[in-house]
Amino acid sequence: MLCAAALLAAACAQPRSAPARDSTAAPSDAAARAAVGDSAAATSPAAVAFLDTLQRRTFDWFWETTNPRNGLTPDRWPTKTFSSVAAVGFALTGYPIGVEHGWVTREQAAERVLTTLRFFWQLPQGPQATGVAGKDGFFYHFLDMESGLRFQTVELSTIDTTLLLGGVLACQQYFDGPSATEQAIRAYADSLYRRVDWTTMLRDPPLVAMGSKPEQGFEPADWHGLNEAMLLYVLALGSPTHPIPAEAWAAWTSTYEWRDFYGYEHVNFDPLFGHQYSHVWIDFRGIQDAYMRERGIDYFENSRRAALSQRAYAIDNPNGWTGYDADTWGLTASDGPKDTTMMANGRMRQFHTYWARGAAATAVNDDGTIAPTAAGGSIAFAPEVVIPTLMAMRAEYGDDLFRRYGFVDAFNPTFDFPDVAVPQGHVVAGKGWFDDDYLGIDQGPILAMIENHRTGLVWELMKQNPHVVRGLCRAGFTGGWLAGRCQ
Repeated sequence: MLCAAALLAAACAQPRSAPARDSTAAPSDAAARAAVGDSAAATSPAAVAFLDTLQRRTFDWFWETTNPRNGLTPDRWPTKTFSSVAAVGFALTGYPIGVEHGWVTREQAAERVLTTLRFFWQLPQGPQATGVAGKDGFFYHFLDMESGLRFQTVELSTIDTTLLLGGVLACQQYFDGPSATEQAIRAYADSLYRRVDWTTMLRDPPLVAMGSKPEQGFEPADWHGLNEAMLLYVLALGSPTHPIPAEAWAAWTSTYEWRDFYGYEHVNFDPLFGHQYSHVWIDFRGIQDAYMRERGIDYFENSRRAALSQRAYAIDNPNGWTGYDADTWGLTASDGPKDTTMMANGRMRQFHTYWARGAAATAVNDDGTIAPTAAGGSIAFAPEVVIPTLMAMRAEYGDDLFRRYGFVDAFNPTFDFPDVAVPQGHVVAGKGWFDDDYLGIDQGPILAMIENHRTGLVWELMKQNPHVVRGLCRAGFTGGWLAGRCQ
């Protein structure tokens, strides 16, 4: 998956920080006014219509590109590759959204979900390097789109399995009817979750390893520092069969980096996906662990500050990238134009293909490539900023950026070299590079977080899941919707 150890490359610029403030304080009134957009525009009829269109097109990507015979969702499309286990988790999370909006029937969605869960349950597991899909309940990062078996020599991934389980458990809660199909969904979901032996991934207890390979054993890194693995620790702590030690959460939070970036103090992690993924399934508003109680905020506010600090960074635009402004921002792991160095805007610039882009006090990894999912996946945190941003990017770049399935994965206005061959996507003279692919792990947060912003559907489903509640309680969360639910 998006392993921090592998992807967080050397910074291309030094982070910039504003003067330090009290650690629990919100930004000043002036900073707050500068940080937000037009709230009225974010709730206008035009904005509502735009979100309807964006959600529907993004949902259609999952519904139409997923293999209906086995439920495997591609890592990307239209480039033909393999299935991403995490993308399957986002697809499963999206199917109830499709039902609620009337894009598919409940029966259609239930059949697709059952096909998916049954297929994953029946896939072979074992210690061998080939002919299996996973081991100890975990699944390999990528699977063959037809057979569902391990793709080449990818790792057994704890985070990708976690994101799959997020979708599995959301469907377990949503499909609560008496039909044989919905009963089977709940049974398979329970079995898939209970089968995962989290204790086998304790390379350096109590922290959970990022993964392992039969050829070499554990990957050389554990999950630490705030990132996308909050959900991993919650599900591992909440397991009724193979839980990790309760002290794992304190060990995890002890590695946080609380820093100021552009006037927003928060636990830093530079790519925005790390501030989004766990929030797809867990409503962190008003609940706090010991770390956040000490800081006086919650993880939802932390993610809001992360998004707003990236917007402030884009407005400042210290490296002079083309197009960056209050309505064009957002750095996260995404595709990019090319691994090369070119002269652009008066200086030599290094560009990348797929890269964990981001901006925080901990690192700035920026080559001028903007990923719409960075803003889109932050919509629940800062809708007054994100909705005008998404609408402005669509208006500015039109069909080069916003197509059949919504926003393509990424674009780079600085890479304006129409005569330079790129390995993927295309360059439009005067506009820059545009991806041709959509990525499942970037489409998913757009679809789900818009729904959480609008109705809270996924959050409300997961609040009823006993495993999630148990995991949060064991991690020491209290308050808000958890009040009275921890024994």
